[in-house]
Amino acid sequence: MIFVTVGTHEQQFNRLIKEIDLLKKNGSITDEIFIQTGYSDYIPEYCKYKKFLSYKEMEQYINKSEVVICHGGPATFMNSLSKGKKTIIVPRQKKYGEHVNDHQVEFVRRILQDNNILFIENIDDLFEKIIEVSKQTNFTSNNNFFCERLKQIVEKFNEDQENE
Repeated sequence: MIFVTVGTHEQQFNRLIKEIDLLKKNGSITDEIFIQTGYSDYIPEYCKYKKFLSYKEMEQYINKSEVVICHGGPATFMNSLSKGKKTIIVPRQKKYGEHVNDHQVEFVRRILQDNNILFIENIDDLFEKIIEVSKQTNFTSNNNFFCERLKQIVEKFNEDQENE
């Protein structure tokens, strides 16, 4: 199963939802897909979906999924990674009206050193990344390393923002 979550930010993320729906429609993805669509106005035709999930529902979907595709919010992908899930991050981007700035893209770029994360800026690369992550066999959790590294990155990011 593939679980897709766009979070609760008040702007649409139609780009991701449309691409997933298209991949399901054309048979590129045969797995079951569930999408948490948030404030997006695109309605999936080929995937099960719900606008918002409770914390408990979110946990259930993450737990039963093989692959999690999510926005660039650290709480979401850290939760997925902590459960040993194959995770693909598609950060929201300002140029598509998905967020007020590109902080998700900048943040994810800084943590790419963790091999358990796949990052997508161009939505056309999504299917290729799904195939890539599905082929991974030895997927291990590096929670302690990741949390410490994340703390360092956030501190450096905050310093950089203050100095601008």
